[in-house]
Amino acid sequence: MDKKYYRVLEIDKILGMLKDKASSSLGVNIIENLNPFSDYNDVKHALQETTEAQSILIKRGHVPIQGIHDIINQAKRAEIGATLDPKSLIMIADTMRTTRILSNILSGDIKVDNFGNGANSNDEGSYDNKYPIVNSLANSLYIHRDIEDAILNAVVSEIEISDNASSELRSIRRRIVQKNQSIRSKLNGIISSATYQKYLQDAIISVRGDRFVVPVKAEYRSMVSGIIHDQSSSGATLFIEPMSIVEMNNDLRQLKLSENEEIERILSELSSMVGEVSRELISNQEILAKIDFIFAKGKLSIAMKGIEPKLNEEKKFKIVKGRHPLLDKKSVVANTVELGYDYSTLLITGPNTGGKTVTIKMIGLFALMTQCGLHIPADYGSSMCVYDNIFADIGDDQSIEQNLSTFSSHMTRIVNILENTTEDSLVIFDELGAGTDPEEGAALAIAILEQIRSVGASCIATTHYSELKKYALAKKDVENAAVEFDMESLSPTYRLLIGVPGKSNAFEISKKLGLSEFTIEEAKKYLTSEDIELEEVLQGVEKNRLKIEEELKIAEQSREEAERLKSELFGKLEKFEKSKAKAMENARSEAFSIIRQAKETTDNLIKELRKIEHERASKEKDRRIDEIKKEISQSMGSLQPSVESMVVPKFSSSEIKNLKPGEDVNIITLRQEGTVISSDDKKKEAVVQVGVMKMTLPYKSLKKISKKEKSTVTKATRKVIKSKSGNIKREVDLRGMNLEEAIYEVEKYLDDATMAGHDEVTIIHGVGTGVLKKGITELLKKNPHVKSMRKGEYGEGGMGVTIVTIK
Repeated sequence: MDKKYYRVLEIDKILGMLKDKASSSLGVNIIENLNPFSDYNDVKHALQETTEAQSILIKRGHVPIQGIHDIINQAKRAEIGATLDPKSLIMIADTMRTTRILSNILSGDIKVDNFGNGANSNDEGSYDNKYPIVNSLANSLYIHRDIEDAILNAVVSEIEISDNASSELRSIRRRIVQKNQSIRSKLNGIISSATYQKYLQDAIISVRGDRFVVPVKAEYRSMVSGIIHDQSSSGATLFIEPMSIVEMNNDLRQLKLSENEEIERILSELSSMVGEVSRELISNQEILAKIDFIFAKGKLSIAMKGIEPKLNEEKKFKIVKGRHPLLDKKSVVANTVELGYDYSTLLITGPNTGGKTVTIKMIGLFALMTQCGLHIPADYGSSMCVYDNIFADIGDDQSIEQNLSTFSSHMTRIVNILENTTEDSLVIFDELGAGTDPEEGAALAIAILEQIRSVGASCIATTHYSELKKYALAKKDVENAAVEFDMESLSPTYRLLIGVPGKSNAFEISKKLGLSEFTIEEAKKYLTSEDIELEEVLQGVEKNRLKIEEELKIAEQSREEAERLKSELFGKLEKFEKSKAKAMENARSEAFSIIRQAKETTDNLIKELRKIEHERASKEKDRRIDEIKKEISQSMGSLQPSVESMVVPKFSSSEIKNLKPGEDVNIITLRQEGTVISSDDKKKEAVVQVGVMKMTLPYKSLKKISKKEKSTVTKATRKVIKSKSGNIKREVDLRGMNLEEAIYEVEKYLDDATMAGHDEVTIIHGVGTGVLKKGITELLKKNPHVKSMRKGEYGEGGMGVTIVTIK
């Protein structure tokens, strides 16, 4: 691509913003040499890099890239055997540490804590290879934890080596401290001595050239034997090293030389370690630069609220609510624009300062940003393509030196564009044909557009010429667009309207600004009839558009209200379902607790019963059984539902208003028929007899039925039924009987149970050898009263009982 067209689209300003997001000079270097890609796969890969970085930054909030240095020169010097200074070693160690942390964070296998230590991949926070490009780069990094630790353990700062660097260095420094203390102690004895005090200028210890001295008055030079190292500016004071500490100073000097030699040895050893991995460090530099660049793109995307546009290979784009990234985020107007779908050429018209130039710059800038691998500040649904060249003729490059007018400078660029345009190019013109005679300019503009269309390139142009509006209306592959202008406030709205040719609004604006009606009418006379008709058509179109927009706005508000109500309804429904599920869970939990408690109580009572069986006293046995029955009844009483809760239906369509004794009724929830014995219409209650039972029931649990036919059952039969129904239990115990006795007892019991109206009974036969159970089962299969039978379940007696359903 030709870089001379970048400046007018202001991609350099975007790249400047991108450089501000880089964390190192390595990333900045890549940005400075960044050029838009022309290959589809390269653009797709670059966009994916940005998307991965954006996603990681959103999830983590921060990726620690700071601490990367350009250490290529230091690595190469170490490789050829040079000794590096402490500053260079610290730069290398910092870079190694950042490399290790980035590798751990971004590799997809490990996450790290705040200290850069590794953690298991199963821990929360690992990326599980969701970011293949970034993961691949991170996995390619070389880690040198041993060298990093060795440098940081030895080098404290740019000018200081740690005592921990070696045991020899620690020993030398300890001896230096001891020698210093000895020298000071000796000198303190001299300066505090009464003999020497009158010879000294001050009772202090000084250092000259790494040797300890005392300040002696010049006139007493001969009184203090020693070596003169310095004198004051006035010459009144001499700094003398007393002979008594000369040897001690020599020893101290020797120790410091040994210290420097040991430091040099340590630095040489560390430099050698760096030199051994220099190639790996240089490889890391390239990867770290790429990572810094990728995350700079991710940071810029977040700052601009950008999205990855869907990339296509069809030379078309659709920008959904695009916002120019160099304008104020709070005031910028978002516009939707497309090209290449129904038309390949778009002509934008409208008044000056209406936003035409900003719009076409945004389109060109978005194309360049996409092909640089940057996200664009637009809404999801946006789609971009890849152009081989993006040409732009925007602004006035009038040159005094070349003696070029505005028109000439435009035409120079246009000639170059026409010579290099291909079917895969995007061409952008601002005020095409301006700067010369309007008629000739319009004709020339149409010819230029036709040439670009013949090549098959995509084109966007702004213009004021009415001829170009007519041209767009006449050509199938060309579309009009306009920037909206508010005539009430005489200000642009900066909204782009596709499919509508714009008006210059010169007469309306002049009228609002105070130009007389007479002058405006006179001006209209000079317009051709075609121009007047076109303006009238455009005015009508504008009125209809505003009306449709208002109706669409109302429809959109209605739709949003419907969506809101729908959302509220679904929210309430979801809340209800959650409450229902929670209530069911609580009920299950409570029921389980009750059952468990009842089982424990029952188990205890069974143990008590078995204990009673071994007791001899029958009376005591019966008394305990009665007590146990009473305990069971009391424990069950709290769980038993009320009669009203059982017989009153939850939903009742109608309620009986009055009842009379003798009327037949149906108990709705029990599905039983009965006869009214007495009733109370005020209390809405009635005494109803069902078989041998009498119940007081509310009217709302009853339903009137027609008179039943009189039963032909004799008095004697009623007496037998009454007797049976009152005495026959719902179970028979066969334990202790032989098979013959048990068969007789079961046959008799089934007759009585049928007469008593029992629907289900329990036959207790025990487990034992299984003979009794088998014989009784064969009997039940043949008995005419038996509808079905089954084994007892847990809590009913299990294998020791058979549950029989009576016909």
